[in-house]
Amino acid sequence: MTIAILDQDTEDISLGAQRTAGAEASLAMRSPALTNRTERLGAMHGTRLSFVRALVRRMAHDNWRIRVTQMDLDDHGYGTCVYTIEAYGERYSQVIFSQHLDDADRTDRVIAERWDITSALVCGVPEAADLAALKANVPLQEAGRLHAHDLVLCRANKSVRNFDAVVNCLAEGRQPDPAAFERVGYLIRTTAVYGNGKFGIADYTRLVDSRAFRSGFSAQMCAVFVLRDFSVRLAEHVAARRNPRAAVKLARSYRRYLGVGNATGLGMAPFLVRHPVLLDQWIRSRETALARVLAVESVDAATLARARMLLARAGRHIAQVHTDHPREAARNAQLLAELPRLERELQHEAAGAQPLRWGALLEWATEQLSCAAQEVLVAVLLELYPERVDSIDCGAPVDDTLRLDPDMRVSALRTLVEHDYRWALTQPPAQRDDDHFFWYRSAEKEEPRLGIRAEEPGAARELPLDIARQIIKLHAQLDEAPDDASVAEFVAAHPEFRAIVRRVQSLAGRPYGEIRENLLAEDMLPIDLMRAKLAMFGASKFDPKSNLWVRVTLFQGAPTLDDLAPDMIDDWLFPCVPDSNERGSAQA
Repeated sequence: MTIAILDQDTEDISLGAQRTAGAEASLAMRSPALTNRTERLGAMHGTRLSFVRALVRRMAHDNWRIRVTQMDLDDHGYGTCVYTIEAYGERYSQVIFSQHLDDADRTDRVIAERWDITSALVCGVPEAADLAALKANVPLQEAGRLHAHDLVLCRANKSVRNFDAVVNCLAEGRQPDPAAFERVGYLIRTTAVYGNGKFGIADYTRLVDSRAFRSGFSAQMCAVFVLRDFSVRLAEHVAARRNPRAAVKLARSYRRYLGVGNATGLGMAPFLVRHPVLLDQWIRSRETALARVLAVESVDAATLARARMLLARAGRHIAQVHTDHPREAARNAQLLAELPRLERELQHEAAGAQPLRWGALLEWATEQLSCAAQEVLVAVLLELYPERVDSIDCGAPVDDTLRLDPDMRVSALRTLVEHDYRWALTQPPAQRDDDHFFWYRSAEKEEPRLGIRAEEPGAARELPLDIARQIIKLHAQLDEAPDDASVAEFVAAHPEFRAIVRRVQSLAGRPYGEIRENLLAEDMLPIDLMRAKLAMFGASKFDPKSNLWVRVTLFQGAPTLDDLAPDMIDDWLFPCVPDSNERGSAQA
């Protein structure tokens, strides 16, 4: 078996892409027939390209100034904290409210009405009246009243066991046992991070002219980064108030290791289907970066040594991921068995008579190992060459509006469908006809949900996420239409196909824009879609709690606010729990 490649000669490349391949056309990129299957999407890891990695690099290299300008907390850590963020001549503030939460009210579900911590990232520096308004509304979250200068709304709950344990240790003048952080590597866990116009806050278009936050999801990720810093300051504050004479601060290595937890449900899963232009940009960016690395002609000894170190680190990281989800646990066990084989093959290739080529190693992995191991290797390869990878901006603004071309002929549209969507038209009948699930939107929270067609009502209001099924129906109808008819005439006669025609036309030249699976099939796992998006964010420690929701950690192993500097070392792929020799000195 060889790696499926997307280039000018393969049938997998879209007709439109042949016209718009651009400067990277000479690079051999993996085909979407390989990259855009749910099993592989569900095996992705964060990389140097992920949004959190790119954001922290910009913060460091461009001298962002992030500092606490107000911290008004009582002995229990309840009150208000304000961070000021200055970058590129722009100024923002993150206002955080910490409050008491009864255990009976503590839940990660979106239907919760109270949380330990609520926060808003806003434009400018709030005055007293602004803070009062925020205090009256931000703790209510979506039930409050926000404004167009409010950029991000978020909330979080404490990981009570970890938070209390850390406070107790620091108050007694000692550091926590690192084993406590292996299963849960954070002090707080976000349950929602809203942006892009939701609940009346600023629409994304307001940020297009912002140098700080114009890149996709950067405002939301910045808000989480600040919450991460606050979680440690909060624990240290409570410990110091409890025992001011003995309390110590958390060791630096722990500060770096601890991230922010996140609980994500079905609401995230349909995003990749509803934003195919973004999906194309994200996957194309990763594959372009990988192709640049595979084009390296000579691997020096230092790079080889670093690759071996990163593979070993990946093994330690996977061993520290604890999950009760059967498939995820089995996949991690398989990874732990396969990574030593990958390391041995790397050493074998390096010792051979021919120069080491990363493409040969990836091809071997494609033939011999699971796609989970292959994606670990991809993450490692991207890590080795920042000079080739970091210039690619996965989150660069892109117009993801889908537009209809009314003048196209039916014959041209049919050819486009048959070429770009051959994967849908050639599915085995059992896969093609499987409509076990249907997607719908809940009336209670306006969030996507998944129903079993044969058992649950609501299919009449099904969300149109059945792209493969729509393509099959469209193709059958196009076969009945005159070749020389215009698309305008076709959709006028068959308006039910307007949306899918617009999608097909808009994705010409974007071969990575479709998930090449039947998303209604019984064996479809929504957590695969969630993981792909969360990996692009830069999440780690994937821990599915069912097939419908997952816990992850953001910014685990990331530099802290104190680390941000132009000479910062950007090295936090596959973070591992610090051992007793890595704690660093604890400042009193």
